[in-house]
Amino acid sequence: MITNTTRKFLASFISTVFIIWYDRRYRKFVFIPFVIILIGFLLPQPIIIPVQGATTKDWDDHSFWAYPWGSSITHKGIDIFKERGTPVVAATYGIVVYTHEGGKGGKSVMVLGPKWRFHYYAHLDAIDVFPLEPLKVGAKIGTVGDTGNAKGKPPHLHYAITSPLPYFHLRDTVAVQGWKKMFYLDPDMWLRN
Repeated sequence: MITNTTRKFLASFISTVFIIWYDRRYRKFVFIPFVIILIGFLLPQPIIIPVQGATTKDWDDHSFWAYPWGSSITHKGIDIFKERGTPVVAATYGIVVYTHEGGKGGKSVMVLGPKWRFHYYAHLDAIDVFPLEPLKVGAKIGTVGDTGNAKGKPPHLHYAITSPLPYFHLRDTVAVQGWKKMFYLDPDMWLRN
């Protein structure tokens, strides 16, 4: 199964195209959703480490797609360890898609950023943003914690980047759940640059 965010994004996109196509008066505008997608890919993606004061030494660069990883089977992000209450900041600019409390991620935030990439911040101790809030790079999202399935473990931020559109060249035929790598991107790759 692909990510829930991917499924919702694709369903919204496809239904928008069909709605426009269905009404003959608006068919000439069917290209607009595709132009919007293209513009999203053209936006630059500045990116910073999403935990204030963290360095590349605060996470294991081999934790992305680590197996086995509890009920998730594979670890689809990186865990950035810092003290509880350390500010979590926006890794890139974007719009808050949702905030959530519960499930494996505990207190979590999803942000839509450039290139149509979703940035997922989980296990937060506190959330300081609201849905549809625009964010600048470095804007405070919340604080590091241990909520969700991280309860009792050292406080950290689980940070993941997903794409609603598959990157077919990232598909891995050897790794467990390797086909999902088309939708989950390794944050370590950008944070080290």
